[in-house]
Amino acid sequence: MKKISDEIYNKIDNAHYNLETETWWDKNSRHYILKSSINPLRVGYFKRILFEEMNKKAIGKAALEVGCGGGILTEEIAKMGFETTGIDPSKHSIKVAKNHSITSNLKIKYDIGFGENLPYRDASFDVVFCCDVLEHVRDLPKVISEISRVLKPKGVFCFDTINRTFLSKLIVIKIMQEWKSLAFAPENLHVWEMFIQPKELEILLKNNNFAVSQFRGSRLATPILKMAYYLRQRAKGKLNYEELGEKLHFKEHSDKNVNYLGFAIKK
Repeated sequence: MKKISDEIYNKIDNAHYNLETETWWDKNSRHYILKSSINPLRVGYFKRILFEEMNKKAIGKAALEVGCGGGILTEEIAKMGFETTGIDPSKHSIKVAKNHSITSNLKIKYDIGFGENLPYRDASFDVVFCCDVLEHVRDLPKVISEISRVLKPKGVFCFDTINRTFLSKLIVIKIMQEWKSLAFAPENLHVWEMFIQPKELEILLKNNNFAVSQFRGSRLATPILKMAYYLRQRAKGKLNYEELGEKLHFKEHSDKNVNYLGFAIKK
């Protein structure tokens, strides 16, 4: 997989994350759905992999989140016990993250920067997390290379992203972004051509000194007709994003046609 062309990259609305109206932690913010709907699955998965299956310890270990946004996942990482750092190119998102970590009484270091050029020394971290981000970056091979560089040998890379399939185009692009009667995300928040097939990510990981350990799919547990009803209610203003997220439950699954998550270990 190569660096995204300017023609495709210019379609994506990454500037959205700098909007002052995006408060991340407000229950009426569209990003809050990450906390109420997405985090329960992925945080539970990463905890099981790291602490139960791999028997890792968090205390005294350093973790980095690449593309931390407003800190919704970063705070969960800090609560696991890691010495936590978050990095994101959005100055506004980092400001929100810093302020919220203070009110949450969590010690988290936040930096402004890009995944393609991480400002950390080689082998700085025991674990690197990168969620909802790989499908947004301009140069995915460089980001994976940088993550490998800053990880210690036998360090763990935890990730999730979106597959490039017909079904992901229907759900993530059409339903979530374009069909106004149902959509809850800004148009061009995601661009289908930037989605990553598991086999493509696996090749990149292997080319950057990773042993790929697992890819797992995730699937909406809520029946599709109920999902459409809830999305319609949100569009009418009868549900906020917290309430919507609580009704859209995700579960781990073998089906990787839309979203998938996993981990890889640096050799």
